[in-house]
Amino acid sequence: MSRVAAVQMASGPNLHANLTEAGRLVSRAVDAGAELVVLPENFAFMGMREADKLAIRETEGQGPIQQFLAEQADKHRVWIVGGTIPLAGQDPQRIRSACLVFDDHGARRARYDKIHLFDVQLPDNDETYEESTTIEPGEQITVVDTPFGRLGLAICYDLRFPELFRRMVNEGVEVFAIPSAFTAITGRAHWEVLVRARAIENLSYVVAAAQGGYHVNGRETHGDSMIVDPWGNVLDRLPRGSGFVIAEIDLDKVRSTRRHFPALEHRKIPCEIRT
Repeated sequence: MSRVAAVQMASGPNLHANLTEAGRLVSRAVDAGAELVVLPENFAFMGMREADKLAIRETEGQGPIQQFLAEQADKHRVWIVGGTIPLAGQDPQRIRSACLVFDDHGARRARYDKIHLFDVQLPDNDETYEESTTIEPGEQITVVDTPFGRLGLAICYDLRFPELFRRMVNEGVEVFAIPSAFTAITGRAHWEVLVRARAIENLSYVVAAAQGGYHVNGRETHGDSMIVDPWGNVLDRLPRGSGFVIAEIDLDKVRSTRRHFPALEHRKIPCEIRT
């Protein structure tokens, strides 16, 4: 078995301060025995305006955020799922929201670019989000072999699209890492339901790292970072504030659950539609 952790923060527009806080929490999680640490979406930067992240975007393979992740992984001899960072894309007016995975020697092992972008107007208030104005969507799923099982990556709004997770399970995924920054409104309504549903329907662990609290830009995020087992049990959670959750990943439990409750083998998609 392995111990995995999910970090929770309330990031702001000061890059250095965010990295310092992330480093402190990674160190605490490692001291508690974590061998894999998942950081939340936008852990390094949440600007006053959405377009502010364009000014700190990095090219792939270089930049202070990527250097920080590699150094933390190597320093602590821990695998890190680096939340999301802004990487340069094809469009000079937009970035890629990229989740990078580093191994325990600081080598980058995987990259996933957020596919589903949060373009919504929330009911009952005046909050509107248009991620597509500043983010280019990704096009490919990402799974990576780790000492903690075959890991699948998804980011925040991706959580609402079960077909993405089912596609990764088809590639043998046993554990999902989901860096997120759910709004307070959508989080209260749907966060726990969605996180546990993705674990239950795929008979997989879910490690969900969230932004949680009030931000300098006036935004409030839901928090409630959690680790969920393949039966949908919440192993650890942090409702609000900075900190981390930690739990053991038991791959034998994944395989035993799938063997004794073979729902994934029972999938049938009807070929005909009756009207």
